[in-house]
Amino acid sequence: MARKFQRSPLALAVLSLLHEAPMHPYRMQRLIKDRGKDQVINVQQRASLYQTINQLLQADLIESSETERQEGFPERTVYKLTEKGHQTAVAWLREMLSTPAQEFPEFPAAISLLPLLPVAEALAQLELRESRLVEQIAHIDQEVESAGGDLPRLFLLEAEYMRLLLDTELKWVRSVCADLHSGKLAWDQSWLQTFTTPEDQT
Repeated sequence: MARKFQRSPLALAVLSLLHEAPMHPYRMQRLIKDRGKDQVINVQQRASLYQTINQLLQADLIESSETERQEGFPERTVYKLTEKGHQTAVAWLREMLSTPAQEFPEFPAAISLLPLLPVAEALAQLELRESRLVEQIAHIDQEVESAGGDLPRLFLLEAEYMRLLLDTELKWVRSVCADLHSGKLAWDQSWLQTFTTPEDQT
């Protein structure tokens, strides 16, 4: 009996690749990386890819097609897309494009709990994040430049989007760091306690 599948970016990537042609998991992972999609799709762990493939199999969204045997390599199972898998992929893509998801990323959660750290340490951590954001932006710029302008914009849209998000975050982090440096944004335990209600203290 087919199981209901919880969609994910990696699952959609697998279905999309199998829409192009049947292939084995190693090729899927390589294509995701070669095309730069690993910037937005987490495919670092091979185990996660195999787990996703097994779940797609159980949901009848893909099926095994054949087993490849190449000298010097272990046997590799080739998978292909089912009609149900194609319809599901299209439905997922439509919903993911049209409807903002309620996601819970780590950074906003950490910002909401910033007073857990002393001001100086919070500033140090945010300045470290600032340097890493600069590196990420430079990495995206390098990848786009290495494409040499040969790729149509269609194949660079996710890089364009991610760079815009990172650039916006970088500007915001820098503004917070500036306010922490100047003392415009500050806190200490005695000040924080003025916002603690009696119920919070029990």
